[in-house]
Amino acid sequence: MGMALVALMLLVAVGGFFGYQQLQEEDDGMPSGGPVELPSTRGDFSLTQLEDDQLAVLFFGYTHCPDVCPMSLAVMRQVMQGLNEEQRGRVVPVLISVDPERDTLDRLSEYVSFFGDDFIGATGSEEQLKELADRYGVVWRRVEAPDSAMAYTVDHTSSLYLVDRHGKIRQRVLYSPTPQPLRSALHSELGIGS
Repeated sequence: MGMALVALMLLVAVGGFFGYQQLQEEDDGMPSGGPVELPSTRGDFSLTQLEDDQLAVLFFGYTHCPDVCPMSLAVMRQVMQGLNEEQRGRVVPVLISVDPERDTLDRLSEYVSFFGDDFIGATGSEEQLKELADRYGVVWRRVEAPDSAMAYTVDHTSSLYLVDRHGKIRQRVLYSPTPQPLRSALHSELGIGS
């Protein structure tokens, strides 16, 4: 499975998008953020579980996503691997699924395990996710694909959010297939010299 993931990432890196539409994003101000409390692959997840010196890196996506989601999580993994043990302990990577119909906690657990033991998968009801997405400036929409085995896809915004235990968004990192934007943001927030 590792080779398949690498092949997928290479395909995406050279522009091989499979009909998926990433919703356009602009850096138009910081959303309000706020509490996150959802069922997760490690029991109930809440930002309040973080220590004062920890940050969550939140990504809203889904496990059947053919391109942007695995690429974003692979970027998160690459950045995490570049941190030392103490620094890694201060970062909690979280995939929040906006496809609760298909993404059970078991499915999320299997999926995030491909990216590393540090990764958490979380989801909730449509109502919970809509309320949370509104506060984080995330938009998604289900797109029917009757001729596809997947039946539908989910178009969604794809920023990464660096969030503290109080729900304050410290930085929003717009989608990039390269690790540099996330690396720079994390180094800045963690006080790591360049």
